[in-house]
Amino acid sequence: MRKEERYKGVLNWFNENVPVAETELHYDNPYQLLIAVILSAQCTDKRVNMITPALFEDFPTAEVMAASTPEVIFEYIRSVSYPNNKAKHLVGMARMLISDFGGVVPSDIDELQKLPGVGRKTANVIASVVYNKPAMAVDTHVFRVANRIGLTNNSKTPLETEKELVKHIPEKMIPIAHHWLILHGRYTCIARKPKCEACGLKPWCKHFLTTKT
Repeated sequence: MRKEERYKGVLNWFNENVPVAETELHYDNPYQLLIAVILSAQCTDKRVNMITPALFEDFPTAEVMAASTPEVIFEYIRSVSYPNNKAKHLVGMARMLISDFGGVVPSDIDELQKLPGVGRKTANVIASVVYNKPAMAVDTHVFRVANRIGLTNNSKTPLETEKELVKHIPEKMIPIAHHWLILHGRYTCIARKPKCEACGLKPWCKHFLTTKT
């Protein structure tokens, strides 16, 4: 199967069967989403959503967060992975938002990556979800699903995967395609034993077509 045919089939299936796909993180504004995404690194969205309500209530703006300390923030986020580092990142991020960006979460991916705790994946999430830019954030789910289906040719790094996906997915579809791939990896194309029989992508999936008997 030609790669163009595979992409067309996969994207059409998602478009018809999953018309609405969005982040499962709870947030009300760009500042809150930035906090949630930083916290979600190597942690489940479910866990993050359990702790952010109190954090958002007590630190409603970057100004309030910037005036706090990592030790204080740690008590709110101690149940997530790497709470010490993330507490430092959140306070540092808030202080830089105030000092360098006037308290406004930037839309540029390079600018976003200047913020403590913000790598390329997080920057792409913000640019895509908040500003609807054609940015493809590659987490473990996107990386796995893209390789398994055959959207990428055994790419070795998230950046390779990102470049390949952006090259073949129509620009206007990239923001929602990011969520399609994440959710598919989270609930159907799971890591240990993908639920192939329940998957609508079987006709285009390289893994299924090469392993079925």
